[in-house]
Amino acid sequence: MSQGYPPKIIETKWQKVWEKQKLFSAQEDPTRSKYYLLEMFPYPSGRIHMGHVRNYTIGDVVARFKRMKGFNVLHPMGWDAFGMPAENAAIQNKTHPAEWTDSNMESMREQLKKMGFSYDWNREVATCKPEYYRWEQKFFLEMWKKGLAYRKHSLVNWCEICQTVLANEQVEQGLCWRCDSKVIQKPLEQWFFKITAYAEELLKETCKLKGWPEKVLIMQREWIGKSTGATVFFQVENREEKIEIFTTRPDTLYGVTFLSLAPEHPLLNKLITDPQKKKEIEDFRKKTAAVDREKRLADQYEKEGLFLGIHVIHPLTGARVPLYVANFVLMEYGTGAVMAVPAHDQRDFDFAKKYQIPVKEVILPVGARCNVPLQQAYIDPGILIDSAQFTGMPSEEAKKAIVKYLEEKKFGQETVTCKLRDWGISRQRYWGTPIPIIHCDVCGLLPVPEKDLPVVLPLDVKITGEGGSPLARHAAFVNTTCPQCHQSARRETDTMDTFVESSWYFLRYCSGNYLKGPFDPKDVDYWMRNSPSPQPSPVQGEGENILKKFPSPLVGEGQGEGEGVDQYIGGIEHAVLHLLYSRFFTKVLRDLGYIKISEPFQNLLTQGMVIKDGAKMSKSKGNVVDPNYLIDKYGADTARLFSLFAAPPEKDLDWNDQGVEGSYRFLNRVWNLVDELIQKQFLVSISEENFKTLQKKHHQTLKKVGEDLEKFRFNTAIAAIMEFINVLQELIQSSTSGLPSPPLKNLTRNLILMLSPLTPHFAEELWEKLGNKTSVSLEKWPEFDPSALVSDTQKIVVQVNGKLRGQIETHTGAPEAEVKAAALADSKVKSYLEGKKIVKVIYVPGKLLNLVIKP
Repeated sequence: MSQGYPPKIIETKWQKVWEKQKLFSAQEDPTRSKYYLLEMFPYPSGRIHMGHVRNYTIGDVVARFKRMKGFNVLHPMGWDAFGMPAENAAIQNKTHPAEWTDSNMESMREQLKKMGFSYDWNREVATCKPEYYRWEQKFFLEMWKKGLAYRKHSLVNWCEICQTVLANEQVEQGLCWRCDSKVIQKPLEQWFFKITAYAEELLKETCKLKGWPEKVLIMQREWIGKSTGATVFFQVENREEKIEIFTTRPDTLYGVTFLSLAPEHPLLNKLITDPQKKKEIEDFRKKTAAVDREKRLADQYEKEGLFLGIHVIHPLTGARVPLYVANFVLMEYGTGAVMAVPAHDQRDFDFAKKYQIPVKEVILPVGARCNVPLQQAYIDPGILIDSAQFTGMPSEEAKKAIVKYLEEKKFGQETVTCKLRDWGISRQRYWGTPIPIIHCDVCGLLPVPEKDLPVVLPLDVKITGEGGSPLARHAAFVNTTCPQCHQSARRETDTMDTFVESSWYFLRYCSGNYLKGPFDPKDVDYWMRNSPSPQPSPVQGEGENILKKFPSPLVGEGQGEGEGVDQYIGGIEHAVLHLLYSRFFTKVLRDLGYIKISEPFQNLLTQGMVIKDGAKMSKSKGNVVDPNYLIDKYGADTARLFSLFAAPPEKDLDWNDQGVEGSYRFLNRVWNLVDELIQKQFLVSISEENFKTLQKKHHQTLKKVGEDLEKFRFNTAIAAIMEFINVLQELIQSSTSGLPSPPLKNLTRNLILMLSPLTPHFAEELWEKLGNKTSVSLEKWPEFDPSALVSDTQKIVVQVNGKLRGQIETHTGAPEAEVKAAALADSKVKSYLEGKKIVKVIYVPGKLLNLVIKP
């Protein structure tokens, strides 16, 4: 590499200065507007990767820019420190998860500091520490008292490799999100958070999140999956039991030819008594459990079923309808039972053909004269046929009429439901927050008394990798005394899903090391309320209207707008998992009286991935670029500059070694240019005319860079600075007469200020070279002069009979006569006027001159 600025020396130097002076320590200041900037905190895996570098560089630029704009900025960092990877690493490396995690946090903290990120490290949070998770246990107990936390027997997603339960959101294409092994369905007693109690509010308030990308809002709405339809009751023939189904197509009710139950439906154990049939059902359950859950959801598998030898009675026709157990019915959706209308549902159609079940058509396309044998299901709306008194009605009209009739006859009712299911938080692992519940054979389930919190995770646990939670084999932890009857009792050995910790960490940051509670409400009020309303940017989008409301009695009215973290930055892969859970948890804490806000994040930026050789950087793909290598060879500022310049933040970044080299060469070029100007004390030969051009470009650049940083257009901001450098060098080299130094020094000063958020160490050193005694990080953002942007000349379009014939340049504000004279003198225009008489002149000042001539 060519000689230039010494990144290793200056980066270490300024990192020490920042830390010693505590430049980025945030304190409440009522004289300034606050700005809470947060990137999603990392899992302490041991080293940062280029995804981290890109994410945190974006956030750091915004934080530094906002400080320079006068905001009181909170920019914290911490660790999402619990989770299965620590246990897996403990098994592989024969070390304790706590030691492994602490060591990784120390290593990654050092790497982040080497990147020059302006974090307030005094507020650092590690979710695996008792001083953090004790409050999470308190939240759990309060939720339990309110009915928002509960335990039930449930079919769960089970990872055999990790030996733990997974939430639906943690199953990706049928595989465990952590280890990529196949996920199966397994019945277990589990703890749940009642997120469904907040489904309506979570859905409704997406329309208030105007600072969120529309694609994220759509993903959340689809996951909640609100549907309006009807609940219908089918009486089991010669039995007391009724089967409840939910349908969004009550207009097809007269076309029902069979009913299907999920293999896990609890009614099966009541209805089936024959041992042989019981065995068949159990075998069918096992076979179904082995099917990819994602394939079941996507219908990408062969539909199979088993006739139960039982019929139900159609509520409207009295017909006997056969009852099946079917692998395409999921217990977790709806009621675990579906009415099958083969003529108007393709899945039902395929199943009916396979098992020779009748297909009854009850909807015809509008305008169709008669029905013909179906080759596939007709799923669109139409006109009802063979549907008693509803025959002849359009589908939408019939839906309402049939639901009303069901309610009158007490056979069913209008129902609004959603796909969202309660959040299963039980994990059969060690490295997580202990669930603060005691099991007593006499008293049942009891909360751990608040005075006994936290229930500390014991460190003397042997991690073997065998099935079940290691806590269950730790006698000193398990064995306790019932707080009510004082007899021997057992502690709960499941720990909480790691997403619980990340659902409220942003609140903890507001109070740093607060000891009297999870956070100080006054601090939360300051940092997460009373800020300007979110401003949509080109990488964000506005929400859409939400349809019909359904009851949510446990929740209050939320605010939504103008509250929460001012800017949140993280990957699109967390659109459902983390973001939805954080929104839910914020509303719960509001209703428990801890906070006054309803939404955690005002504005959201989802950055793209870092791609190399056509694939996301990954150790398994062997295409990883080590950030330490970049820092050692080029310096942190080069790594920052490249990650910002290579692509807009919301797009994927294609790694390019030449691009890194180019960023380094640019910094060397700027360094040498500024160094040369300083050495010459800015007494550089430059003409007044050239300096005038340079001043105009200077203020254009100030305007452009300020606007682009405000809207996260980092790549175009850097491009504008590069263009300014080109003009500066070219004009200095081509000028002939002298100019006093102060104006040129001011231009250089503002150049360094523009670079400061982007390449902070580089800017600090050049700022000091200019003779400044204070940190550039404390300077205000330079303002452009609007008057300097006004041009001395204007370009006028010239038309002849309305057709473009030329373009002329005159001084700004030239009168019509002068503009006309210049147009008539233009050779191109003159060629269209020869021998012609001008009968009219139309002049739009500063823009257009139209000469009307006789044909």
